[in-house]
Amino acid sequence: MAESKNKDSTGKTLLVVLILCLVCSVVVSGAAVGLKSRQEAQKVLDKQRNILSVTGMLQPGMSDAAVMAAFDSQVTPRLLDLKTGTLLDKDPASFNPTLAARDPAQNTTLGGDQDPAGIRKRANVVEIYLVRDAQKQLQEIVLPVYGTGLWSVMHAFVALGPDGSTVKGITYYDHGETPGLGGEIENPAWRAQWVGKKLLDEGGKPAIRIVKGGARQGDEHGVDGLSGATLTANGVQRSFDFWLGDMGFGPFLKQVREGALNNG
Repeated sequence: MAESKNKDSTGKTLLVVLILCLVCSVVVSGAAVGLKSRQEAQKVLDKQRNILSVTGMLQPGMSDAAVMAAFDSQVTPRLLDLKTGTLLDKDPASFNPTLAARDPAQNTTLGGDQDPAGIRKRANVVEIYLVRDAQKQLQEIVLPVYGTGLWSVMHAFVALGPDGSTVKGITYYDHGETPGLGGEIENPAWRAQWVGKKLLDEGGKPAIRIVKGGARQGDEHGVDGLSGATLTANGVQRSFDFWLGDMGFGPFLKQVREGALNNG
């Protein structure tokens, strides 16, 4: 009789555990679905903040609403075909960069000398950002740049002037480099060195250089290296070597220099 009661007790305990598990799973699933839209909205807002930051339009204490308003009024996202260097007449809102980077039909596999940045695959279409003033005159072009450092893939935005070469700003917004060493790519003082530098030479070839020991005064292509973080600095160099070349933004920047954005 006691054995029967023990079995009943065990069965009830298991039933209660099962019910609790089901209830918890429903609650967790519901919360995940409910939070997904908020998370996506926050990602968009973070991206807008980073773009406004690199263009110098982000003001201290700027509210979320002000960020969205400034972005919508002055920044135009556009899709770019990297192979041809031409802007596409497609809605960027329908573009999924993560899918494009993973889908063999939408990316290009890189190998050997094609891949100094160590990214292995490159989406064929990327999203860039055109910044115009109140008179609709082009002020800046914001390009996404990324490549491997010592510990991580380092993601940045670089803002260029209408000539497609002069740096207006740079921000590394996502990386896993060592704080105090490679993490100095976030240091405002180091980022400020980039402003006014020329990414390309007169022939349109990649010319920016991260100089170990420090760039010479007046060197329009040189940026000081990162003390104690040679491998991270090398990663920055290789990232720009790739993205400014023929497999990256090279074809597009050539068209910019030829005036392709003067009326568009």
